[in-house]
Amino acid sequence: MRNATSERTTHPVLTFWVIAGWVGFCLLPWYMVEDGLLSFEWLRDGYPFDEDYAPAAFLIAQGKKLWLAPLLIALILPLFALRRPKSDPWFARLLILSGAIGFGWLIAQGFSIGIRGFNFDWLAAVFGELGDRQFGMGYGGMITASAFLFLLTQGVAARGAINGDVFVVSAIGGVIAIVAVFVFFPIAKMLFAAFVTEDGAYSIAVFADKLFDDRLWSLGCFAGAKCGAAWNSLFLAITVAFLTTALGLCFALMVTRSGFRYKRAIRALTVLPIITPPFVIGLALILLFGLSGSVTVFFAEMFGVQPTRWLYGMPGVIIAQTLAYTPIAFLVLIGVVEGVSPSMEEASQTLRANRWQTFRTVSLPLMRPGLANAFLLGFIESMADFGNPLVLGGNFDVLSTEIFFAIVGAQYDQGRAAVLAMVLLFFTLSAFYAQRAWLGKKSYTTVSGKGDSGVHPLMPTGLAVPVMVIALGWAIFTAVVYGMIIYGSVVELWGVNNSLTFKHYITAFSVRFEEEGIRWTGAAWDSFWTTITIAAIAAPLTAAVGLVTAYLLTRQNFAGKNAFEFGTMLSFAIPGTVIGVSYILAFNVPPIEITGTGVILVISFIFRNMPVGVRAGIASMSQLDKSLDESSLTLGANSWQTFRRVILPLLRPAILAALVYSFVRAMTAISAVIFLVSAEYDMATSYIIGRVENNDYGLAIAYSTTLIFVMLTAVGMLQLLVGRVQIGRRTQQVAEKST
Repeated sequence: MRNATSERTTHPVLTFWVIAGWVGFCLLPWYMVEDGLLSFEWLRDGYPFDEDYAPAAFLIAQGKKLWLAPLLIALILPLFALRRPKSDPWFARLLILSGAIGFGWLIAQGFSIGIRGFNFDWLAAVFGELGDRQFGMGYGGMITASAFLFLLTQGVAARGAINGDVFVVSAIGGVIAIVAVFVFFPIAKMLFAAFVTEDGAYSIAVFADKLFDDRLWSLGCFAGAKCGAAWNSLFLAITVAFLTTALGLCFALMVTRSGFRYKRAIRALTVLPIITPPFVIGLALILLFGLSGSVTVFFAEMFGVQPTRWLYGMPGVIIAQTLAYTPIAFLVLIGVVEGVSPSMEEASQTLRANRWQTFRTVSLPLMRPGLANAFLLGFIESMADFGNPLVLGGNFDVLSTEIFFAIVGAQYDQGRAAVLAMVLLFFTLSAFYAQRAWLGKKSYTTVSGKGDSGVHPLMPTGLAVPVMVIALGWAIFTAVVYGMIIYGSVVELWGVNNSLTFKHYITAFSVRFEEEGIRWTGAAWDSFWTTITIAAIAAPLTAAVGLVTAYLLTRQNFAGKNAFEFGTMLSFAIPGTVIGVSYILAFNVPPIEITGTGVILVISFIFRNMPVGVRAGIASMSQLDKSLDESSLTLGANSWQTFRRVILPLLRPAILAALVYSFVRAMTAISAVIFLVSAEYDMATSYIIGRVENNDYGLAIAYSTTLIFVMLTAVGMLQLLVGRVQIGRRTQQVAEKST
């Protein structure tokens, strides 16, 4: 009896978070140290008695920061729950009370007290001048806040929420909290600027004037004039989404449903554009198709016509964005196309359907989740992109560039930028709900717990020919563009002096071997190592958050699920320029003071790129039969064990897509990075842009080319690390041998 009671009252997860809360409160620096979270100089610089590095308990003991004292009550309460069984009503009550008091008080005091004392005049009027200040949360504050959050979720689970599943309730609570803090809060702070007048008041009339501006909604293009930026952006996004989805499907079919021998080369080639800074692709296109471009001049001389500037405007932006975002569609679709059950296709052929009928009536409908998600990502990426329109747009105005100029231009009109961002958000959310409506509530399950050793049939000839022609044609075009990029990195002065040289690489990445060791003397090394470090930290975190979120969306039903999914897509729908500015506005003062640190770069990458992991995970998990989860739970595994041992091994394409995309986008991001870099944390793209602004194109291209090869190596390593899904299917070659 004593052993049974002991088992019922042992709560290892609860014990962990109780200990974490006390450690954060009593042992770790409560506030952000001067050198940022990534520095540990505080261990030998006045810790734990120095006010800047002291834990909360030491501050209170010294009579300082007494507004932290109420947190002791919230830390003591869960101690009384440790020896109670979960069935005891007081177990849930104590945890909910502790979490609510602790987390709520942290939020209240964090926003009420800043670096100059009280943040609100009415608090100073009620309590008088504070005579003290506080900075942003450090290790202690963050760990203690996390402890309170997960104490609260464990209490909610103990009351029976979602069948009392601690992992699911904690995952939902954790994702909601971080999305609220790092997505909703900064964006809301930015969008409120849409209603602010010049004297700092709020006015709906100001918002309406900016919303219904002719520059935004004009239909003058039908009368020979310019169309508004909103209509330009919408048409561009639809066109690019359609083209990238079609090309991504062609590549996925060629790799999985054809006898093409060079599939690995095609996989590598389709990934190239997303590991390249966007403006580099634009420069290569200008070299090929610009007014003095090699292709333009060749055809002008051949046909005796005057070269034109046809590239600048919508055509050039469409080409550049299609080059840049086709790999995203391919990464999403490859897992979905591979995931279609061969047994269903074989059953169709057994019933005397030919290969075309099988593809059209069986295979293609089962790919709808992937097609819908690829289209949505292409649409959103096109809407939010500003690098390509900035280089190639000419007089073709789009929302993202208008937002950029409203923020960084002479006008510095945050209100106009916020209104434009709201319009852009409306378009992207409309696409999101249109996608949901198209998919409906149909089942796309193709992988169950049953054995499936079939082999995918080859494409029908009538489909294979156009697919191969389109895919190979685009692959050759991509190879030509990248040939121009590599060529541009080894010429003296691009377009002027084409003599070959390696001086740009030497300037950027020279190394000197001295007695003390290796000395990195190249001008680009500092930004290179910073970029590698930030991307390596952000990529696994992005994939983890994205796939856990996808699991919750596809496998769990809970109140507010639609709002939860909306929140996960919100940061992806807002241009990076807006994300950058909103992060500066939100996180340069307490309670989260991380502007100018490496942490803000990591966080911006996580929440900017997380939706790709979410959409790839949803597309892949839609094909996994829920009976797999149910079987695992029936055999005694909990939700965490089921997710880790059953679901994750079947999500390797989605994991690879999330890791690859988040890593390379962190390496090549431009828009948000421009606002968030600092002297200590300079990223590769901001360094390259600086070289371009100084007309040092050779060094910029050499640096970009180096990044391309580094990221190709990283993608290959991630492929080996993650591996392929093993579900007992034969390969095409094995099938051919057996027949």
